[in-house]
Order: sequence, then C-alpha cells, then structure tokens
Amino acid sequence: MIPRRGEMLDRAAEQGRTWDLAVIGGGATGMGVAVDAAARGYSVVLVERHDFGKGTSSRSTKLVHGGVRYLQQGNVSLVLEALRERGLLRDNAPHLVHDLPFIVPNYTWWEAPFYGVGMRVYDLLAGRQGFGRSRNLSRAETIERIPTIETKGLRGGVIYYDGQFDDARLVVHLMRTAVEHGAVCLNYTEAVKITRRAGVVRGVVVRDTESGREFTLKAKAVVNATGPFADAVRAMDEPEAPAMIRPSQGVHLVLDQAYLPGGNAIMVPHTDDGRVLFAIPWRDRTVVGTTDTPIPAVVDEPEALPEEIDFLLVHAARYLTRDPGPEDVLSVFAGIRPLVDSGGASTASLSRDHTLHVSRSGLVTITGGKWTTYRRMAEDTVDHAASVGGLEPRPCPTRQLHIHGYNTDAAAFGPLATYGSDALALRNLLREQKGWDQPLHPRLPVLAGEIVWGARNEMARTVEDALARRTRALLLDARASIEAAPRAAELLAGELGRNAAWRKAQVREFTALARKYVLSKSASSAR
Repeated sequence: MIPRRGEMLDRAAEQGRTWDLAVIGGGATGMGVAVDAAARGYSVVLVERHDFGKGTSSRSTKLVHGGVRYLQQGNVSLVLEALRERGLLRDNAPHLVHDLPFIVPNYTWWEAPFYGVGMRVYDLLAGRQGFGRSRNLSRAETIERIPTIETKGLRGGVIYYDGQFDDARLVVHLMRTAVEHGAVCLNYTEAVKITRRAGVVRGVVVRDTESGREFTLKAKAVVNATGPFADAVRAMDEPEAPAMIRPSQGVHLVLDQAYLPGGNAIMVPHTDDGRVLFAIPWRDRTVVGTTDTPIPAVVDEPEALPEEIDFLLVHAARYLTRDPGPEDVLSVFAGIRPLVDSGGASTASLSRDHTLHVSRSGLVTITGGKWTTYRRMAEDTVDHAASVGGLEPRPCPTRQLHIHGYNTDAAAFGPLATYGSDALALRNLLREQKGWDQPLHPRLPVLAGEIVWGARNEMARTVEDALARRTRALLLDARASIEAAPRAAELLAGELGRNAAWRKAQVREFTALARKYVLSKSASSAR
C-alpha cells in the first residue's frame, strides 16, 4: 500500500472514531511503536509535527551496534540486548543493514592484548548472531586494511565486526511497514493538546500544519515517543511534571572517501573526553564522530559548536595520515540524545537504557534508549499502552517481521540498494521522463527521479524532506545540495501541484537550513 497523505488525513479526522493507540512522534521509537501495534492488529494513528525522522533519528552515527563502550562500563545487560536486536534488525531489514569491519589501532604494548580480549568477549556475547569473528592484526595487516592510518608508533590492530545502516531510510521503511499493517502515519501534523475523559488521557488535538486545520484524535491510549522533546509533551498532560530529559549533543563531520578508502572503519576506544570515536565509510564518504556535549535546551536544528568541530578534527588528524581542516568538511550534522537524567556526573556516564513512564492520567512516555534497540523499546511500550488502554493482550510479532523493502540481495541494485525490493519499481519510474535517470547534481549520488519517488511513495512534502532524508544529499555534501535545491523543488512541485512561489520559498528555506551544515574556513580555532 502506497501512503497518500490526503487519504490518511481524512481517515484520521473521521468523526466518531476511537483509535486503540495514538502515537506522538515519527522518529525511530514512534515508528517502531506504530509498526508493533499495527502488526498486533491494534488500530493506530501516528502524528509527527515535522517530517518522519526529522530529528535525532536521521542524525546518528549510522551504526547498528551492541556498544563496545557500554561493555567497558560494565553494562553487560544493555550490550546483550543490543547485540540481540542488532541481529534481528539485520534479519528483518537486510537491504538497510550490513556488517562492517572495525579496526582498533594499537600504539602501545598493552592495547593488543587488552582490546583483543575485550572484542572476544563481545563476540561471545553476540553468540550465533555475531557479525564476524574478531582477531588481532599485525602492523602490516592493519596498514593494508586502513592505508590512511597514522603509521608512526603503530604496532598493529584488532579487527571486530558490527553493523551499519541508513537511519533515515529505515524510518521511511518503518513508516511504509506500519501503513501496510493498517496504521495511519501523518507528517506535518502537530499534537497541540492532550485530551482527557474523567481525568484519564483519551486523545490528542492535532493541527495539520499545511492547512492549519485542527481536529481531535480519540484514543484508548496515547504514547509520547518524541525523544528529546518528551518533556514538552508531558507538560501538556502535567504542567508541573519534573523534567526527565538531560539532553546531550552529538556532532559528526562528513569527509571525502579518500580519507578512509576501502570498506574498513576505525574505532578509537578512548578519546580525550572518554568517548569512543568512529571514522566510518558510508555511502562513498567518511563520517567522523561523535561528541557528547550537554546542552541547555532542545531545539529542532542543533548546530555544532566550535569546540566540537575542533575535537573531531584534532582526533581525526591523530589517526589519519592526511589531516582534515574545516575546508575539507563536506557536511557537519548534529543530533540530540534524549538521555534520561539519573543524577550522573556527565552525559557520557548516563545510561542508554530506555525508560517507560506512565503518568497519573495515563500518558505513556517512552524515551532514552538507542537506535539499535528501537524494536525492543516499541515492544515494551505497546505492552504497557495496551494495559493502560484496556486493550485485549496480543503477542508481539516483530521479532520475525520483515521491514518494507526486505531483500536479501539488495546489493545487486547498486546505488539503489537502500530501496530494497522497491528498487525495481524505482527503475521503472526513472524511465518515465527524460532526465529522471540522470544525477540531480554532479557531486551527489542522487538521481532526479528519486525526488519524484519520494513524493509519490514516501510522503516527501518539502525540498528538505527530499534532500535530507529521502535521499541523503544534505549530509553527503551540503554545498552541492544547495546547488541541487532548485531542481529538486521543480520536481517536487510537479508531483505536489505547487506553483512558482512555492518553489522559490522552498529553495530559500532549504538554503538557509543547509548553510548550517557548511563549515567556513574559520570554523575551527584549534588548527
């Protein structure tokens, strides 16, 4: 079933209907809840005030992993759960998840035995769902796998395996999965009020931000899955509720593929701030990240701080033979972690376990956690929401539920691999009009027809939707995405029936946004 926003808006606004679950938030967690609940046979409506995956869910490190750092911290239960979920996600979405070899470079005598043993424990915990066996590498083997590694003092390395994925594409495919199981999923529809009956939460007043129209969704249970914005939704229910979220910002730099050629990533277990640092190959680019910076407030568009940029550039230079500068950064992006405040001394020390909270009036809030464990978070949430709403208990089917686009040989589709089984239909679409099978921009691995596909089949409504999330143009090369915006606006306007004024406004708005992803030569002060 192809999601049509107008049709779903009509279904959502249908008078007299009561939904089993209303979900607020269209990121990883909210989409996971919608998929789980709809697959159980519950009636589900999901609303997202921006676009699906607009926030943190499209700004991750692109890893599906157990979490080596959590093993170092002794949080074995979280690692076990994440490794289990990592395996299930690869099984259910092989077109979006694949294994990736990581090299831990060794520069002192104790690192080889220490990290070698640690990675073998990681393998042991993964069991039959492992992505590959770890082993120690000689100096020559390490250089062969990472030819751009800093060789001064290099003794060797340890190789282990984890998973990689495309986060925004997974959100979109989860949306398609939920819709195929009967859910209504709406972007650009904001929850503006929680409604009650006899003191119990029984629905949400929502506003279609495209038209300004407001209507009420009646529901037996309401789930708040808004990540970093969870406290704002909780305040609609209980204005005096104490804050749960202690937000932390993570920043990533995108560099040319030449900085990390080949198919191996680098993992630095201990940086100056105690975090793990990654340099990973992703979609013919190199992604370096991440930071962990406490921030005072949650915003829609977090921006990298100069000290965060310095930190990543300095650490990249330590481990790569070619030292990147601000002028080499193709894009910089930041996401906000919805960490649950437990009184920890730093955000880096806060648990990545998820937290479920049910208010006195019955609002179910799910927050914390990590991308890899989204399915388990959704399972726990639906179990609780069903109880709160008095729904008939039904078993969770998502452990073996294939995600939309499921294809075990998606690599055969080449650049269209992340579309999975949709790649065949997309290839047909590319032949509909002259030029649709051509690159949108010379420096972007995006075809013009992909913009059309996003509008027709994936509810893309704006140039930002198309260039930031349906394709990953904004993250791959922010400057090139600005140059591609007029053509993207033209293609979208043709699909959505928009006029010239809309096209101009879209280009103007996207350009203002994309400039925040571009580093100036003076962006770093520590070079």
